[in-house]
Amino acid sequence: MPQRNPILITGAAGEIGGVSRTMVDMLLEQGHPVRAFVRQDDERAHSLRLAGAEVFVGDLLNIADVTTALKGCRRIYFSMSLSPYYTDAVSLMAAAARAQGDIEVFVNISEYEQWFMSFEKMTAPEEERRSWLGGLVTDWSPQHRAHWVAEQVLDWSGVPTVNVRAAIFVENPILTWLALEPLSNGELRLPFGTQQFAPIAGYDVAELCAKILVDPVPHISKSYELTGPDLKDMHGFAEDYAAALGRQVTYVPDDVETWNKQYVDRAMAAYPHIAEHLKSLTRLVAGGRYGAGGVSEQLETLLGRPPKTVRWALENHPRIRKLAAA
Repeated sequence: MPQRNPILITGAAGEIGGVSRTMVDMLLEQGHPVRAFVRQDDERAHSLRLAGAEVFVGDLLNIADVTTALKGCRRIYFSMSLSPYYTDAVSLMAAAARAQGDIEVFVNISEYEQWFMSFEKMTAPEEERRSWLGGLVTDWSPQHRAHWVAEQVLDWSGVPTVNVRAAIFVENPILTWLALEPLSNGELRLPFGTQQFAPIAGYDVAELCAKILVDPVPHISKSYELTGPDLKDMHGFAEDYAAALGRQVTYVPDDVETWNKQYVDRAMAAYPHIAEHLKSLTRLVAGGRYGAGGVSEQLETLLGRPPKTVRWALENHPRIRKLAAA
């Protein structure tokens, strides 16, 4: 790639093991300059500087900040924490990229339920929509809608884009820190009954996105739909938690709305947007929506290796490791 243009990574102040933070480390290890966009100049920003990144402190909802951060960069990875203003932020970054005019790739992490959120299904007659979606658009996660709209905005912008559509991450709060209290008592307590799904390790998404940023040309205008390697039910996942924790773990199914009230509402009372997204996810998984598309082989094809397992991701998750050591 033409040196020395830094690669812009947003969401870089996420916790260690998060996709953006992992990408920063991967790219730096490969010798690529990185500009890490963060919201606050805190200990996480200091850690990024120590790793070798250039840190830009700004607001993704401020077009002046976004334009300044992008200056001199030609490759972008866009990610933002769950926010009711997610589509606004994507639109501002797309506008800044289009105005700059020399962008080589915009890698967009896109997390919506892939197999039924097509334009055709979402605009079908109401009875068909309810059959496909389990409800109308207004019943979905607001974050899912934001990601879907963001893809449309990027398409309209004309900026060279790659959409990386990931299934539920193993690191999702539903599967990690919201589950910690019952896990400490040897119970995997989740509201998914006998449904199967294939969550993906954040590390795999980070490696693929870094690969695209380093050599974007083969990927431009493509959308990749990614899952983990195996469709399993929660009894199977309980075995993975048991291996990661070094103790017996038994799956205990809960009612969806009871679980949402006890775990999501209690933990996310101050964050209604996040709460609505997580509650929508639990309903979708419990309704069989996240396993219906099966397992994708795209990740293995693109990386040339099998995806990381749920067990591997749990064994390398800071909160799970801390519980295992307790």
